[in-house]
Amino acid sequence: MKKSNLQENVCKTLLLFLLLSFTSYGQNKNFIDQPYLETTARVDTLVIPDRIFLSIRIAEADTKGKTSVEKLENKMEEKLKSLGIDTEKQLTLSDLASNFKKYFLRKTDVQKDKEYSLLVYDAVMAGKVIIGLESIGVSNVNLTKTEYSKIEKLKIDLRQEAVRAAKKQAEAMVRPLGQKLGHALYISDLNTGIQPMMEGRVARVQMLKEADEQQPIAIEFEKIKIESTVNVKFAIQ
Repeated sequence: MKKSNLQENVCKTLLLFLLLSFTSYGQNKNFIDQPYLETTARVDTLVIPDRIFLSIRIAEADTKGKTSVEKLENKMEEKLKSLGIDTEKQLTLSDLASNFKKYFLRKTDVQKDKEYSLLVYDAVMAGKVIIGLESIGVSNVNLTKTEYSKIEKLKIDLRQEAVRAAKKQAEAMVRPLGQKLGHALYISDLNTGIQPMMEGRVARVQMLKEADEQQPIAIEFEKIKIESTVNVKFAIQ
């Protein structure tokens, strides 16, 4: 009785294995045996960054302790507002530090530092900020990063364009053979993203001195390169 049950289980297992193998073979056979063409297409574009982040550091040490951080930041805020910047939305405090080591060793007043992050939307405004802050004694301004606000939508558009390019290439390849392209059997997004570049690099900055006042005449940042690569397999009719 036990031997009979064992044989029955072995037969069921073997039958299941054969069915799975046949199904898998059939699926692979259906894909491999039909004529198909495989092609890869890549498209890219350059965009001008519309989100530019500047770091601004104000320190009492820069004025040799003559001007407090509080006065410096008030002057900074007034200058930014005069340039048309909404400081409540575009200016954030990123770091606050006090030089306690110097305080404990020398028994002098604490000299404070504050670091802000400022968001501007074009390179011209970035140039105005740099010049404006320098005029009030705040010269520690650095570019931290640049972004493009519509990056996700652009990635989708590039994927679609890459697929269209792949189809166009495939149609051109089968045309000399007198054959036609069928439906897509397989589509793979190989890469869609930002090509590694020096983030936030300034491409060109020129200043013109007029009436003892510097004004930016041409300032722009390196454009951001976005690309998409797809692999598509088309049936051949």
